[in-house]
Amino acid sequence: MTLASSLSADVVIVGGAVMGSSAAYHLLADSGFKGRVIVVEKDPTYQLSASALSAASIRQQYSSAVNIRISLYGIQFLRSIGDHLAVDGDRPEIGLREGGYLYCATEAGEQVLRENQALQATEGADILFLKPDELKSRFPWLNVEDLAAGTWGRSGEGWFDGWGLLQAFRKKARSLGAEYVKGEVAEIEREGGTVTAVRLKDGTRIACGTLVNCAGSGGRAIAAMAGLDIPVQAKRRYVFTFACKEPMENCPLLIDTSGAYVRPEGEGHFICGASPEADMDQDWSDEDPGSQEIDHSFFEEFIWPSLAHRVPAFEAIRPGRAWSGPYDMCLLDHNAIIGQAGELRNFYLCNGFSGHGLQQAPAVGRGLAELIVHGGYRTLDLSELGYERVLANRPLLERNVI
Repeated sequence: MTLASSLSADVVIVGGAVMGSSAAYHLLADSGFKGRVIVVEKDPTYQLSASALSAASIRQQYSSAVNIRISLYGIQFLRSIGDHLAVDGDRPEIGLREGGYLYCATEAGEQVLRENQALQATEGADILFLKPDELKSRFPWLNVEDLAAGTWGRSGEGWFDGWGLLQAFRKKARSLGAEYVKGEVAEIEREGGTVTAVRLKDGTRIACGTLVNCAGSGGRAIAAMAGLDIPVQAKRRYVFTFACKEPMENCPLLIDTSGAYVRPEGEGHFICGASPEADMDQDWSDEDPGSQEIDHSFFEEFIWPSLAHRVPAFEAIRPGRAWSGPYDMCLLDHNAIIGQAGELRNFYLCNGFSGHGLQQAPAVGRGLAELIVHGGYRTLDLSELGYERVLANRPLLERNVI
């Protein structure tokens, strides 16, 4: 759309990637909402967004009930995405493949896996606890010599086309009336405990009844404009690809005891990655190309040896392309910060997803819409992820961090 010098909306959403577009869709799909939604997106190509650059997967293997419930709803939504997000009979396809996650553990980590799986099963997730002989029976290509156990998602876990999900949410939101404005927020205006407007770098002012921060790697900067300091930092993550000639039947998304992960990406091809140690965990910046560079030695010296140990067939591979992307880390506890921003009663946070954004977008978008329209959660209570825990320095423990 053509920018005007002055606009107004009932809800302004900063950030139009998967989370912002999910929030816009859920707002406009709610029969109780009759207002105008403007989504401000600085880069409509989304080429540097986590939504476009992540490994695009979904799991229920968390150690906190709220995260399990978010993903249980998420997989239901993804399975029926054509029903939810069809536009004029055009049903989106995201290539959902429920290949499962496989967490591997040595003796030191076995009890944690056992406890996590018990909680997951209680919540209704289809996760199996497997001993080494059972792992070898299901995955004969797996080296289990140093493993004590593993947990595998028999259904409800897997991977999909993250770009397709983003575009489906965006297209549906626009069909319902969401207006997308290209621009970058430069200032947030407020009067006491109320946000009144955002001003873009080109001078456009957008008055708002409610402001939602879905700015991804820029989320901390947007919060700071409103006078808040949220513990979210964009970190750099690499995704590497390779080909392997030896067939790997029923290969899930495998998380090795080293922390390296790998999953199939088409016949004979794989993608992989890992979180670096804290002292090597580099920041990401949309404006600094140097922060986006790829360290291929991380693959050669850590990821490949770890995966080749766990899957001997990976000793003979052909490396492919690689890319880096932002990982919006919540430094408090690796969990998202969702909901009203303290005393700013019309400012909502949706930040710090720490790699979980794509899979959590359906439930979180719905939850934000419920908060804004109805004043509280109506379906799934996400209050454990609220800003209050940040103010109280009360981390939500999550033991299954990738």
